[in-house]
Amino acid sequence: MNTFFERTVMTVVLTTAVTTGYLAVERAPQASVPPTTAAAVAAGQASAHARADGLDLDDGDQGPLAATLHLIPPRRPDVKRLPKDSVTALHDWFAELNYDLGHIQDGNAHVPPAFLASLPPDLGNVPETAMRKRLFFQAVLPLILRANQEILTDRKRLWQLHADQRLGRRIAPADRLWLTAMAERYKVPADNLPLLIRRIDVIPPSMALAQAAEESGWGTSRFARQGNAIFGQWTTADGPGLVPLERDGDKDHKVRAFNKLIDSVRAYMLNLNTHRAYRELRRARAALRRSGEPLNGHTLARFLFRYSERGDDYVGAIRAMIEANGLDRLDDARLLKVQRPEA
Repeated sequence: MNTFFERTVMTVVLTTAVTTGYLAVERAPQASVPPTTAAAVAAGQASAHARADGLDLDDGDQGPLAATLHLIPPRRPDVKRLPKDSVTALHDWFAELNYDLGHIQDGNAHVPPAFLASLPPDLGNVPETAMRKRLFFQAVLPLILRANQEILTDRKRLWQLHADQRLGRRIAPADRLWLTAMAERYKVPADNLPLLIRRIDVIPPSMALAQAAEESGWGTSRFARQGNAIFGQWTTADGPGLVPLERDGDKDHKVRAFNKLIDSVRAYMLNLNTHRAYRELRRARAALRRSGEPLNGHTLARFLFRYSERGDDYVGAIRAMIEANGLDRLDDARLLKVQRPEA
């Protein structure tokens, strides 16, 4: 990566917090992952999901939706943006970062750490379909890679503890406490490390991107705009959520809302990694690991037939989206590591 690009990214990261505008930018990583419920898509906005009855996950309570912070990465002082121009600002920012999906799909670049807190409210107003789709993928891909990076950090630590355990080494109290927390989060017995290893694993970016686009209407659904819900997960728990406009009178579910986009991504991955409806997906992913094969979103998408009431038709739609947009070439994408100046 050339020095100019690295300096540009460093400048963006370091000055984001003090530059105001109309594009929400998420700036601080989260330390924990909230529990999630069954995946579901909102009526009238995306595909219909299986009902949330009989789930083996707790919904958990979320705090009230925080007011969106309107921050934008640095731009030229003589450029003024109106709220309706947030898509233009996002496009210009990606251009300044030299963030090009084609380069990344060809393996010639890494993804800059451009973490949005929410999508531009005027994304649906972009007349060019290709541009709207590209901006959506560019906005969501860094968040998916970040969530996967967090999972890989936990997976690496888990493998080390598993090796120590098999060698008869003493597990430190802090590590035992961490294992207990991981086992509770991933819904497995604390002493079943092989099962925990199977669950703590990444979701291929191609599959996650295709589902995010399908479930959120390319980021234009009411649930994506008002609740940062790009994977359409249902909840019946108290807490923030949006009622589907076409919900039957005898139903009480809502589409779960999130303070930030990254929380929606984390909850989606935790759902696939824990819910019994996706057991076959996790087994297939583990088989790919054992055989030394790379994780492939197109392959694993065949096990999403319970994600939606559309069943096999939903699987076909996700796989077709992966193929049509070349998303499989993003499964090896990596975040650009930005060196921060020492204090």
